[in-house]
Amino acid sequence: MNKLVLTVAVVCFSVPAVAASITNKDDVARKVVITEGGNQTELVLDPGEAQSICNGGCFVTMPNGDREALSGSETIEISGGRAEFK
Repeated sequence: MNKLVLTVAVVCFSVPAVAASITNKDDVARKVVITEGGNQTELVLDPGEAQSICNGGCFVTMPNGDREALSGSETIEISGGRAEFK
């Protein structure tokens, strides 16, 4: 029984965290607002910058005001101030 519990614990904690990725393809800096676990964070992405966000899910307010729920596995590109999901 103890070996089973230990094995399950090792497997659960060995799974890597999943994060969404967001890249700013515009020539100007773009700001997104990330709401995760009740906390809001503003993230400014410089032109060409990419970041990993939302470890396990969050809401993101895009530069044009659109709000999206993310599960943490998305790939997002900002182009023309709008988000494109890849």
